[in-house]
Amino acid sequence: MATALSEEELDNEDYYSLLNVRREASAEELKAAYRRLCMLYHPDKHRDPELKSQAERLFNLVHQAYEVLSDPQTRAIYDIYGKRGLEMEGWEVVERKRTPAEIREEFERLQREREERKLQQRTNPKGTISVGVDATDLFDRYDEEYEDVSGSGFPQIEINKMHISQSIEAPLTATDTAILSGSLSTQNGNGGGSINFALRRVTSAKGWGELEFGAGDLQGPLFGLKLFRNLTPRCFVTTNCALQFSSRGIRPGLTTVLARNLDKNTVGYLQWRWGIQSAMNTSIVRDTKTCHFTVALQLGIPHSFALISYQHKFQDDDQTRLKGSLKAGFFGTIVEYGAERKISRHSVLGAAVSIGVPQGVSLKVKLNRASQTYFFPIHLTDQLLPSAVFYATVGPLVVYLAVHRLIIRPYLRAQKEKDLEKQRENTASDILQKKQEAEAAVRLMQESVRRIIEAEESRMGLIIVNAWYGKFVNDKSRKNEKVKVIDVTVPLQCLVKDSKLILTEASKAGLPGFYDPCVGEEKSLRVLYQFRGVLHQVMMPDSEALRIPKQSHRIDADG
Repeated sequence: MATALSEEELDNEDYYSLLNVRREASAEELKAAYRRLCMLYHPDKHRDPELKSQAERLFNLVHQAYEVLSDPQTRAIYDIYGKRGLEMEGWEVVERKRTPAEIREEFERLQREREERKLQQRTNPKGTISVGVDATDLFDRYDEEYEDVSGSGFPQIEINKMHISQSIEAPLTATDTAILSGSLSTQNGNGGGSINFALRRVTSAKGWGELEFGAGDLQGPLFGLKLFRNLTPRCFVTTNCALQFSSRGIRPGLTTVLARNLDKNTVGYLQWRWGIQSAMNTSIVRDTKTCHFTVALQLGIPHSFALISYQHKFQDDDQTRLKGSLKAGFFGTIVEYGAERKISRHSVLGAAVSIGVPQGVSLKVKLNRASQTYFFPIHLTDQLLPSAVFYATVGPLVVYLAVHRLIIRPYLRAQKEKDLEKQRENTASDILQKKQEAEAAVRLMQESVRRIIEAEESRMGLIIVNAWYGKFVNDKSRKNEKVKVIDVTVPLQCLVKDSKLILTEASKAGLPGFYDPCVGEEKSLRVLYQFRGVLHQVMMPDSEALRIPKQSHRIDADG
């Protein structure tokens, strides 16, 4: 009698990898892979009770994978949601005669319903803390004025302004969202606060509307209305109307933005603002994978200006960005340059130097942590002093390099090890089971591998001499790390057919006879093979496709 498979076993298998087929595999390719593995694992081929039991488990696993992938409906669900999708509530009501596209739509509906049940538990908190620092005493002080003042030997650095804002969103229904926000501000000893409540409704797939009510101790009640509408697939408009009540009367305001996608990565904006600070603004924003470019022109009261800015995005793990901008108008001219970099999974640190006339020199430090922003503008001098520019540029760079090397890097390394250890503990029982299954599969492959080797030797074909899978350490800087590999010579030889070995573009841990020897770490596959009596060798990353033999793998006899 067949051995039943547990839910955990099925949920941890990659069916495509198990059958060693592409995700785009045809019905014929699936059937060929299924038949090949059935011949290998069929229980009737084994008389030993232990081998027979192991063969039953692997045979059932292969059969389960083929049943899912050979049926267009279940395959469509599996491709979108994985094995969990096959057990999603509502599957039994989906008609079997529906097309894969219709099933995708049906399960998207079921998923939306499940998400709606969780809406009441969701919020989207956002916050900003800004602390302004006056450090002009570092560069602008006259020492002779303070010679007789006690304690005047040290520059005076003061916090002259602060702003705190916070908002949360509370979804009421699938289309309605309540937003509560508040802010507190203070500058040179004077300050105030405000609180706002907004209700947003998505009216259709093309637009939404929002009503806003606010009040504060410095300003009177505020009533606002925001509207968003997609006019065409490439064009949208946003309108914001507001009425601000104060002791001086009612101050109305209106802002309208018309935007159009000029191409895949470029958007053009036209903005008209009427009220206390009336202005007309036009801008073009181009955002690609490697850069972000903005050019803008504004005519208004009291400020008119022209702006050009550029940001270069490096394609590295830390998402490093360099940026610079030039802004010139009636208020003067400002040049700003800076950089930002990801320092942890949820944190981005940035710094910028602002040089302006008549604003002077300022250093702006910003830390984004998840949905919270911490901003520290440090005003260094009202004059254009080369020393202030130099220290504002070099100082943060030196501090960052020191902190990154002494604090951030060790912390991230320790955190990574901690996460890996936790992941190993959570998957220890599953990996042990996978190891046992892989060892059982290798024992079941022995007879088939013997026949394959005999056939390949008779034609001077493909013989796998040695194959290893896991974590290799070749870099001398990582010599203290432990090599974690497993021998996969037999499983790979078993996949050889007509002097060819083809592995798909996926993790090899799911192949028959394989398992993951180093969970959460980068893995590679190294193969030493013989073809036409000549040794070949190849080493490749885990998720890349492999096709052998190849002339480029040949080992130079002189070497």
